[in-house]
Amino acid sequence: MSYDEWQSPLGGRYASKEMLKLFSARTRASTWRQLWIWLAEAEKELGLDIPQEAITQMEAAKVMSDDDFQVAAVEEKRRRHDVMAHVHAFGERAPAAAGKIHLGATSCYVTDNADLIFLRDGLSLLLPKIAKCVKKLSDFAVEYKAMPCLGYTHGQPAQPITVGRRAIQWIESLLMDLRNIERARSDLRFRGVKGTTGTQASFLELFHGDHAKVKQLDELVTKKAGFQKRSILSVQTYNRKIDFDIANVLASFATTCEHIGTDIRHLAMVKELEEPFEKDQIGSSAMAYKRNPMRSERMCSLARKLTTLPQGFAATYAHQWFERSLDDSAIRRIDIPEMFLLADALSILLENVSSGLVVYPAVVNSRLQQELPFMATETMIMRMAEKGASRQETHEQIRVLSHQAGAVVKQEGQANDLVERIRKEKFFEPIWTELTEDDLLNPAKFIGRSPEQVEEFVEEEVQPALEPYKNQIQSSRAAELNI
Repeated sequence: MSYDEWQSPLGGRYASKEMLKLFSARTRASTWRQLWIWLAEAEKELGLDIPQEAITQMEAAKVMSDDDFQVAAVEEKRRRHDVMAHVHAFGERAPAAAGKIHLGATSCYVTDNADLIFLRDGLSLLLPKIAKCVKKLSDFAVEYKAMPCLGYTHGQPAQPITVGRRAIQWIESLLMDLRNIERARSDLRFRGVKGTTGTQASFLELFHGDHAKVKQLDELVTKKAGFQKRSILSVQTYNRKIDFDIANVLASFATTCEHIGTDIRHLAMVKELEEPFEKDQIGSSAMAYKRNPMRSERMCSLARKLTTLPQGFAATYAHQWFERSLDDSAIRRIDIPEMFLLADALSILLENVSSGLVVYPAVVNSRLQQELPFMATETMIMRMAEKGASRQETHEQIRVLSHQAGAVVKQEGQANDLVERIRKEKFFEPIWTELTEDDLLNPAKFIGRSPEQVEEFVEEEVQPALEPYKNQIQSSRAAELNI
């Protein structure tokens, strides 16, 4: 690592080794070489004069060495063309293939097909990570499905829900992200073997006008690359709308992460819930007592960055001229790896936070009790009506007492004394005996079907969605337990 040159924090601090490796220079260059091998193999299978020795030598030199990079760098400086520099470097390592490498192809055969491979493999790396987050949060939701807590609307205390019910709301969004990413991956079509403007004219020339063989070549290379479908209508590049689509999907995942992180930060602010905090972790350089929600803050920060990237992909697609222009190249070199590294970092952070959320039941209950008397008033009105009191008169009595109690809370900073006021008011004597934590003041009576909704959602939505990732989730769990 150089301490005298700028390094992206995504590499040094946030993203995983496997995602960094996927977008590394060696993976990129080695994938180009693999694509040249697949092309040569397919051309040989369809009758072109490609010596077996050429393919053997190419296979032996498939992985880009450090020396190969030096050779390519010198050639690129001379030729000002990265792909031809790599053709030259590959030819030096596989001399029997020097005249056959890149036969009939244009630069985008390797650059764009490689990018599609990276898009596919990047999405494949993200999916099980997001699935693990869903599993851990769903376990948390089930554990706390029945613990009443304050609900909020407009940022103000509202009807209670449960700690688990709030967590399952996060999962609903994550399942949408999981489906979106699965869909984007399944929609990918290989660019394949198309030539300079997509017409396959160069390959039609190679095969002496045999349209069937040109189509077979396209299909063979697509199959070798592991894609189910190929684009029939790629121009020199694959459709840049694909990048925009994937950027939107990953940005959508980022919004989920920021939403969850923001909720956790708000709950930490009132001490109801905290993200994991390590034994020797420092919360503040000055205030030693602090337990800042730094993981959730980082999650919000990285998510904010990722949500800005789709605009660049939108402009790149919109501004492509006819069959291709090169104003897409530099921005894509930066933004494609960056959006995956950001999404990867977010999935790592979210899994870390999900693995150790800490709930403080006493604080949760204390804050609920401060507001519960107000929330119980509707039930009180109904109970009084059942006992023969006028609903309208009861409503007026409670309105007056509620405003008095509210003034005590807001103006004097005292506890909510509405229940005590009702217990002293002769009008409410018919329900005095019901003003207990087992009856009218029981928080569990105000959470509706929250526990049942958590169970239903896990059974009907979460479990089916996680089924394809079951083995990866289990292996990850085994690794955590050192099994």
